[in-house]
Amino acid sequence: MSLRVLDLFSGIGAFSLGLERTGGFETVAFCEIEPFPRRVLAKHWPEVPCYHDIRELTAAGLAADGISVDAICGGFPCQNVSSAAAVHGGDTSLDGIKSGLWFEYSRLIDELRPRVAFIENVDRLAGDGLDRVLRSLAALGYDAQWDVVPGWFVGAPQARKRIWIVAYPAGERMEGLFESVRVGSPGQGWPGGTPHLLDIANSAFGGDDRFPQPLLRGMDDRPVNWVDRLHACGNAVIPAIPELIGRAYLDAERLAA
Repeated sequence: MSLRVLDLFSGIGAFSLGLERTGGFETVAFCEIEPFPRRVLAKHWPEVPCYHDIRELTAAGLAADGISVDAICGGFPCQNVSSAAAVHGGDTSLDGIKSGLWFEYSRLIDELRPRVAFIENVDRLAGDGLDRVLRSLAALGYDAQWDVVPGWFVGAPQARKRIWIVAYPAGERMEGLFESVRVGSPGQGWPGGTPHLLDIANSAFGGDDRFPQPLLRGMDDRPVNWVDRLHACGNAVIPAIPELIGRAYLDAERLAA
C-alpha cells in the first residue's frame, strides 16, 4: 500500500512526481499559494485537492475533508537563507517572513505525526539554519538524516546544490539512509551508469534533452505565461532526486520491518 503524501509548497508538483515514480507514494493533497503552479497541479492531478495557504492548513481541516497522511514533503521558501539574501542584505535567517514558514511546516508535522517528512532547501541552510530545523524536529520527537545532493548527481546540466532532510519518529533510526542514495543500490530498481541516469533525469518531464519540455515548449516564441513558466520551473526540485531518496527510504523501511 502506498504512503499517502501531503505536498507542501508544492509548486508544479515535481516533489510529488519524483516520489510517486517510486511506486510507494501517492499524493493526497497539495498546498500551494501561487496561481500559476496551482493551475499546473490541477491539470496533472485533477482529483487531488490543493489547499491555498499553509498558515491556514490544519490536521483538523484535512481530517474534516477525509484526508489522512502518512508522509509530508516540501521545500520551504529559501529567500531568507539563500546566497542571494546574504549578498543583497536583509534578513538572512529562519526569522525571515518567507523562510520562517518552516515553522508552519513543523507545526503540521506535530499535528499530523507522519511516518516520514522529506524536506528540501538551498545548501546554504546547512551552515545557517539547519541547527534550528533539527532542534525543532527533535522537540517534536523526530530524528533526521540529511545530505547535500547536487543536480549533476542525477545528470542535470547544473550544480543546483540542495540540502535534503529525511525526518522520522525518534527510535526508528535508519542508519546510512543517504549512503544508499546511489544509483545501482540494491532494490533501487535500475542498473546504474551515466546513460541510465540521464534517462531518469530527462524522463521526469517527458523530454529527451536538458530542458523540461512541457513547461518550456515553444520557448523561442515566448509562449503565454512565459515568465510564470520560467519561475515555476526554476523553483522546482529535480524530480529524480526525491525519487532516489524515496526509494532509499522505502528500502530502509522494508529492511526494518
